[in-house]
Amino acid sequence: MSSQPGTLITGLTELPTEMMVEKPDNFKHVPLQSEPAAQHRIVESADLFRGTNEIMIRHDGLVYRLKITRQGKLILNK
Repeated sequence: MSSQPGTLITGLTELPTEMMVEKPDNFKHVPLQSEPAAQHRIVESADLFRGTNEIMIRHDGLVYRLKITRQGKLILNK
């Protein structure tokens, strides 16, 4: 067996140096991990709900229901 760089051992194939990854289109909104973290906007739930315990949110053409439970937690349903 040869230990020189670039030589192949019989029966083995050379490993790829790059990996090709195809991402689905729905990942286009996700920031890449190599990018610095963006500053997030904080919205108070009281400003969203305005005295009610349930609101409807339209996202990408679908309507979701955001509800405050009796325990004060949030539940998001499609």
